[in-house]
Amino acid sequence: MIPAYNEGESIVGVLEGLHANVRTAPLEILVVYDFDGDTTVPVVERLQHQIPEVRMVRNHIGRGVLNAIKAGFEASRGPLVVVMMADASDEPADIDRMVQRAQQGAGLVSASRYMRGGHQVGGPPLKRLLSRLAGLSLHWLGGVPTHDPTNNFKLYSRRLLDAVTVESTAGFELALELTVKAHALGMPVGEVPTTWRDRTVGSSRFRLWHWLPHYLRWYGYGMRSRLPRRRPRA
Repeated sequence: MIPAYNEGESIVGVLEGLHANVRTAPLEILVVYDFDGDTTVPVVERLQHQIPEVRMVRNHIGRGVLNAIKAGFEASRGPLVVVMMADASDEPADIDRMVQRAQQGAGLVSASRYMRGGHQVGGPPLKRLLSRLAGLSLHWLGGVPTHDPTNNFKLYSRRLLDAVTVESTAGFELALELTVKAHALGMPVGEVPTTWRDRTVGSSRFRLWHWLPHYLRWYGYGMRSRLPRRRPRA
């Protein structure tokens, strides 16, 4: 599932990469967009005859990446949902290994930049530093079973999505929220190494200082997960 906002320049390579590299079947590829004038829409429509797995989903909840992801969760029909970005930063070839981990019992699987074999290429240095510090400290001190809980390239099982209520309000912190909630619920959390590459076309909608307080909320939740606590709100 790919939330997209004016990604007409980069979505072609993402969809062709999925079509060429993902062997998991049956497969549907959901491209979630906010409004009909989005530059992503005509590009994806032209590709649908070539990649029949692609389905367009209009975000009916409200504009923004958080609502787009929620709309994609609602529209998806499979027992496993992989969220990846439309800017070609994520590796489609990693998806089959993520699915294999889920089939072995993981309720959530993170594509990890910070485990052995993982890499990160480009991106703002401060954002990279904070992301790495948050991930590794949550892993080593909070006991969260992935080195990269903030990466939005993740697989979610339907049983996890049915077990929790999304409380995020800003957007990209959703991946961290669902990771620490899966851990608090006792669901197995897996990871596979990935290489993340900063976008080469278009502009990012990630705003560090806007989203940082929201990340800190779930970072604190994850750090407290080893203490006796109430179950996450269902």
